[in-house]
Amino acid sequence: MNFDPSSFSNFLLILTAWGGAFLAALWLSLLIWTYRDIRNRTKDPLTRILAVLVVGLLFLPGLVIYLILRPSQTMEEEYQYMLEEEALLQSLEEKPVCPGCGRQIDERWRVCPNCHTKLKKTCHHCGKLMKLSWSLCPYCGTPEPGKRREDLSVGDMVQSIKLSDEDEEDEEGQEAEEAE
Repeated sequence: MNFDPSSFSNFLLILTAWGGAFLAALWLSLLIWTYRDIRNRTKDPLTRILAVLVVGLLFLPGLVIYLILRPSQTMEEEYQYMLEEEALLQSLEEKPVCPGCGRQIDERWRVCPNCHTKLKKTCHHCGKLMKLSWSLCPYCGTPEPGKRREDLSVGDMVQSIKLSDEDEEDEEGQEAEEAE
């Protein structure tokens, strides 16, 4: 078997051309991948250009540098994380809902505008809103008419009777003055 140096040089030339084409294709594909990756991670055009330049000029070491310095999350992942965080915060905050339909309501509403369920009642003495379950107004201390007050001592009962009798006498006196 004869060893022909020209065929060996042709083989090396083809191998070098193929290796050069492979490296050029790898370099170009890394540039494209870097651009696509950084585009998904930031909106800043300067950062995009710098990332592609680092990979383009330094090739494989530039790719390593880019992988170390790039933002850890894509913008989509950050957006999903923010949505999850917001959903958790909303679930932690106690927002009032209608017992009838389950929709969100405002604390100041007396009736649900969606299903017309009664949400609050008005104190007969001061006119402020009270929860339906309350039998005593927390603002003025007046019990709801027709409900008995719990945990009253005898002295408190006698005093409330005296107060209501005095109110009735005052009203009768005013009516008599108006009649004259």
